[in-house]
Formats: sequence, C-alpha cells, structure tokens
Amino acid sequence: MKEIPLIGLGTWDLRGGLCTEIVQSAVEDGYHLIDTARMYGNEREVGEGIRYADRENLFITSKVCSPDLSYAKTKKAVEESLTAMGLEYIDLYLIHEPYASSGEMYRALEDMVEEGKVRQIGVSNFNKAFLESFLPYCRIRPAVDQVETHVYFQREELQEYLREQGILMQAWSPLAAGKNHIFSDPVLHHIAENHSVTAAQAALKYLLQKGIGVIPKT
Repeated sequence: MKEIPLIGLGTWDLRGGLCTEIVQSAVEDGYHLIDTARMYGNEREVGEGIRYADRENLFITSKVCSPDLSYAKTKKAVEESLTAMGLEYIDLYLIHEPYASSGEMYRALEDMVEEGKVRQIGVSNFNKAFLESFLPYCRIRPAVDQVETHVYFQREELQEYLREQGILMQAWSPLAAGKNHIFSDPVLHHIAENHSVTAAQAALKYLLQKGIGVIPKT
C-alpha cells in the first residue's frame, strides 16, 4: 500500500481544459497526490491530466457526497469515479462530510477496498464528536480526516485526537483561501525572509512540521 504524500494538489473549482492543463503540469513538476471529488465535477478532466503519467507514481483521492446516498448508490458513485478518471483503482476515497447515512456509505467503501477498487478510505469534515461515535462501527479505520486547517485555524484538539487514533489530518484550504492577507502577513513574512522562502511556503511548512498533510490549490 502506498504512503499518502504529505503535499498534494487540490482541484476544487478547476474546470475544463484549464483543470486538465494544471493537473498535467503538476504531475510533470513532481506532484504525486491529486485531490478531486464527485462534487467538484472535474474527475474526467483530472483523468485527462494524469492519463500519460506513471500510475504507480500517482496517489489519487476522490470523495463521495450527498446526504441521501445508500450503500448501493455509494458503490455506484465509486464506479462512476473510476470510469470518469479512467482508473482501475483509486488510492483514497473519502466521505465528503458527515451525513445521517455515513455509516452505510462507509460500509460500501469498506467493501470497495475488499474488492480492490479502492486502496484506502477515510472521511472529510468530521469533527471529534462525530468521529467518536463513528469509529467504533468501522471495520477499516479511516486513513485520513480531511478538514479545513491553516495557521489561523489550527484545531489543536482535533489534531491531538487524530494523532491518538492513527488518522492523518489533511488540510484543505491550508492557505486560508487567501484570506486574512496571508501572503503579506507580517509574522509569516518575517519567518519567510529568514528562511529565503515565501509567506505561503512558510505557512505550509508550519503544517507539515506538525505532521499535517496539505493540498493547496494552485
């Protein structure tokens, strides 16, 4: 089983040929992890972007969403992701956020692991309280909880809980979606100058040093 890269490319809001071009360029520049989701509506374009890359060097993540997905519909969603991206398996598949049917959806993902269609599974946007009630029913422990995390929203209690549970915290919007003037933040700018990097690189490095994966969008 592949290790989950700590740095990846997020593809939220990327569409059409631009999405394909950016994904292809990212892979050529050395990115291994590419993150997409059914909700993003760009799995086909992501598939085009990775079409000529060495599959064994790639780590592809997607996510299933919708509060009314049943066991069967979740399995169908995985199959649709595979078809859209032209893949035989997906490295990591997540439940996009907590739903009333999360348990049923997760059982479907567990079975997809056993069928070889998915290598690892996990969750996204699950807080500690939800995880505490969710984990006892998991046959396969989630590999990842993908949540909003950045220097302005560090979620230390959740970080510690996930460490205790052996679950990787992975940050979406690790650059705070550009808010709070993060690229010109005086503290980050001072740190960045001392290390001859950019403020963005300093913000990402802070998370990486805490063992948190990051998936910034270009």
